[in-house]
Amino acid sequence: MENLGILQFWTFVSGVIVIILLPGPNSLFVLKTSISRGAQAAWQALAAVLLGDALLILLAYLGVASLLLASPELFRWVRYLGAAYLLYLGVQILLSLRQHKASADNSTTGAGTNHTPHNISGSVFRKSLLLSLTNPKAILFYLSFFIQFIDYSYQPAWLPYLVLALVLELVSLCYLTVLIYAGRAIAGFFRHQPLAAKAGNLLLGMLFSAFAIRLVWA
Repeated sequence: MENLGILQFWTFVSGVIVIILLPGPNSLFVLKTSISRGAQAAWQALAAVLLGDALLILLAYLGVASLLLASPELFRWVRYLGAAYLLYLGVQILLSLRQHKASADNSTTGAGTNHTPHNISGSVFRKSLLLSLTNPKAILFYLSFFIQFIDYSYQPAWLPYLVLALVLELVSLCYLTVLIYAGRAIAGFFRHQPLAAKAGNLLLGMLFSAFAIRLVWA
């Protein structure tokens, strides 16, 4: 792959697989969406993650990565922004436990709120895209790992970025697809185990909140 401006290609592939398989906000959000809102909404979340990664790679190519490396204060605020959004999602998940209880109570009286699939999918896509773009784990990946495998003397300069981006997106697509189908299976189990469903939401809410706290104190 060196004739395409890529250094140590298989090392990059191995690293990408390991990093993507590590639990993170993006993968947890796709899994949660598949469990709570179904496969259609989860595919929207997956598409947003891939788009977010593509935009971050484009920003790295345009030199934003170098700007963040040169300005630790700027990256600190990016990290705080990501932590704030993770905390927001975590709190939303925890609050949904009370909302589900209220919905169950309302169902006995005929009350309730209807949500159209379009609105749900749009909301999921926006949340997933924003989560992807403010995910410090992803930003750090492009700052410290991705750019190490680029031969900056190669022309055209965009080609190695494109090749590595396609590899990364393919690995992400495969992994997140597995999570979507796993989420469908878990949702089937949760339908018959309401207490387990509540425990799962509680765990996810705490995980997102823990990610946020870890970012602030990192």
